[in-house]
Amino acid sequence: MKKIFTRLTLLTAIAFVFSHCKKTAQFNSEPLEDYLQLQVGKYIIYRLDSMKFVNLDTVKASYQAKDEIDAAITDNLGRPSWRVVRYLRDVAGTQPWMEDLTYYITPTNESLEVIENNFRYLKLKLPINEGFNWKGNTYISLYSSDPDWDYRFLDDWDYMYESLGEDFTTLMGSVPNTITVNQRDEVLGFPNDPQGYSERNFAYEVYGKGIGLIYKEFLHSQYQPVSGGNPAYRQGFGIKLNMLSHN
Repeated sequence: MKKIFTRLTLLTAIAFVFSHCKKTAQFNSEPLEDYLQLQVGKYIIYRLDSMKFVNLDTVKASYQAKDEIDAAITDNLGRPSWRVVRYLRDVAGTQPWMEDLTYYITPTNESLEVIENNFRYLKLKLPINEGFNWKGNTYISLYSSDPDWDYRFLDDWDYMYESLGEDFTTLMGSVPNTITVNQRDEVLGFPNDPQGYSERNFAYEVYGKGIGLIYKEFLHSQYQPVSGGNPAYRQGFGIKLNMLSHN
């Protein structure tokens, strides 16, 4: 009985140590809220550059985009969330804002979830430490109801923190105290060979302390060569957001 009691005491002590270490590690991390401004009326204005691949052509467009927190809501799991509306206008900023899309931000105890186009991303996660990584697309369904399109390229992305606390230059100017989240940098096949399949996936985001998302790049490009009498084509899209101002 004494040996059993000693073992139980030892296991309890080990469990306490591991629990304490975990809490300490999270305590030493900056809170996610430091890199957000979750208040109704807060907005960030970006220059938005987009591209879409059609056959072998690249269609490009540029705008000003304003992401504004529109309302505090409750999501379908009963959690406090924020609704964000994106407005677009011409790149010179001379036309009125026109509503473009809506997405949702849900902060939890350990992560920041963003739901856009019915996809749920884990954009940020504790602890905010250099080199910490997590599966940011783990909640995304990889198949679309559109038979001509699927999202398998989003599978198994490792998000990782980098360049913590460094300055980052935007169109607004230099922003101090930023964190970079590298999401994907992948090349498949041989991009320089027009006879072979190739694919490029690249994405990262930068968050400014006390501001939110200040910069973003995303690119998915898939090239299919001539096959069975069908012509070569490229499909995919890309986007770049670069902060112009914020309130």
